[in-house]
Amino acid sequence: MVGSLEFCAGKLGSKLILVLGHTQCGAIAGATQTHLASKAGGAKAAGSALEGLLQGLSKVAAQAEEELGVGMDQKQLISHTIKTNVFTSMEFLL
Repeated sequence: MVGSLEFCAGKLGSKLILVLGHTQCGAIAGATQTHLASKAGGAKAAGSALEGLLQGLSKVAAQAEEELGVGMDQKQLISHTIKTNVFTSMEFLL
């Protein structure tokens, strides 16, 4: 991802980079489920590239869960994780 953005900004002269999230994101929902499963003792080694991606994104779900505190349901956690992922991505790029 970073290489593509460097190309756009450096070679093509792009002046603006947008970082977007969207509702009902399957990747974030999967990462949240991966995070919750690992908390419940269901953590396993990634068996595929997709599982590796979800495990990597589960750190964002953990951050979102910490920000929300106790009492949230899975739907609320997924929604907040989507927002958290946008801000995490922006911070990474800066």
